[in-house]
Amino acid sequence: MSEADDRRAIRDIIEGWAIWRDSGDWEKLRSCWHSDAIMNATWFQGSYEIFMDNAKKAFDKAGAFSIHFLGGTVIELKGQRAIAQTKMMISSRDKVDGVDCDVVCTGRFYDFFEQRNGRWAIVERQPIYEKDRFDALDPRQFPTFDQTILDSFPVGYRHLAYIQVKRGLPVKRDMPGLRGPEVEALYARGAAWLA
Repeated sequence: MSEADDRRAIRDIIEGWAIWRDSGDWEKLRSCWHSDAIMNATWFQGSYEIFMDNAKKAFDKAGAFSIHFLGGTVIELKGQRAIAQTKMMISSRDKVDGVDCDVVCTGRFYDFFEQRNGRWAIVERQPIYEKDRFDALDPRQFPTFDQTILDSFPVGYRHLAYIQVKRGLPVKRDMPGLRGPEVEALYARGAAWLA
């Protein structure tokens, strides 16, 4: 494969992930990962297989749901390895204290890719959470936030975390954001992966 072919294959996986995850096409989504791949999210860190099982259960339930929008992608290639960063938005709909709401979180997918046996796939996905916002669907209604819960999360995903905590999910409090030691450590891991 040429470098252009490699880049196209990686982009196809990134774009396919969002479409297949949000449409519930689990078999096609499975093709995005190597067998030992790790998925990290606010509410989950571990095997992509377990992530997919949990995502499927959430998809099959009526009520709360999340969808993903993608922007530009940059890819750093080095031999059989790559780091891809893709602008993304997570849009999540739920009820908070009986109020229908949307939370939109903007950030980047930071993906560790590897080509094995001629096939590119994700080895690890780590979102970077840059900023988020909360909107009540009916602006005349607005829930009363528990400020202690809201303030316990980084600014990049505090509203997303809030609705996930209200759903009963265990949300990690030190995910990478726009700046800070967590994202710097991620960049260092990415550089070591390519080296």
